Amino acid sequence: MTIEAVVDPRRDPVPVGQHVHKVGYANRLMKKKRCKRRINKRSEAKVPMALQELYMSCREVFKGPGTVPLPDDVERLCHILDNMKPEDVGLSSELPFFKTKNAVNGTQRVTTTTIYKCDEFSLCLFFLPATAVIPLHNHPGMTVFSKLLLGTMHIKSYDWVSPPSAEEPVQPSHVRLARLVMDSDFTAPCNTSVLYPTTGGNIHQFTASTPCAVLDVLGPPYAKEDGRDCSYYKDFPYDAFSDGEKELTEEGGCVGWLEEIETPENSEMDWIEYLGPQIVEYRE
Repeated sequence: MTIEAVVDPRRDPVPVGQHVHKVGYANRLMKKKRCKRRINKRSEAKVPMALQELYMSCREVFKGPGTVPLPDDVERLCHILDNMKPEDVGLSSELPFFKTKNAVNGTQRVTTTTIYKCDEFSLCLFFLPATAVIPLHNHPGMTVFSKLLLGTMHIKSYDWVSPPSAEEPVQPSHVRLARLVMDSDFTAPCNTSVLYPTTGGNIHQFTASTPCAVLDVLGPPYAKEDGRDCSYYKDFPYDAFSDGEKELTEEGGCVGWLEEIETPENSEMDWIEYLGPQIVEYRE
């Protein structure tokens, strides 16, 4: 088993001297090598323990497409994420992005960066300016852990109603009945939310009340070639297609209609390079 440190190639921790003299050159070279080893060790030591623990736990928990983490494993990841702080991924509330208080006009772009990705899982950060929205979208065949690190946001989520009730009115072919799972505001620090392939609010929407940062753990990640492509939806109240009948409830929650739509213009995200703490990747 080897250990590979994923580092920023632009960093050059060991400055190169401008002149080399024959006398004492070997000693200086040895000192430089020893210095380089010490600096590399310090660099690895700076990796936040929580981020490294999250990565290692994800390697053990996620088993690939078609699998869902066991309850004990879900609790394990939630415990790690619940205790994570912005500093664990290289963020701070003092950054200018999170100190913006001025009113914002127009559509706000969402940016995202990948900390780590493999076939079994991915670790991603999403940055939402105030008023920015990630529209209703699904996570086919995926288990997703979302940890709000900074800011305040509104989360709205649905699950499909299954099996459909025999008493449901006939609905247009382009809409499906869904149960509202969550419709609440969250302010960091707060507990991690978890959604599963068919439960927990697999179809959800984020709306930022203030500048926000969200850490998402997706297992497995999106992969269009494997049938895990993202679809977007628009929601309607139940009475929109029920002839004004009294609103149904499903397991204590309200229901509504979801219509699949084309990819919204404001759903496109800007990808940025991750320059935070680097995971030490273990490969067999």
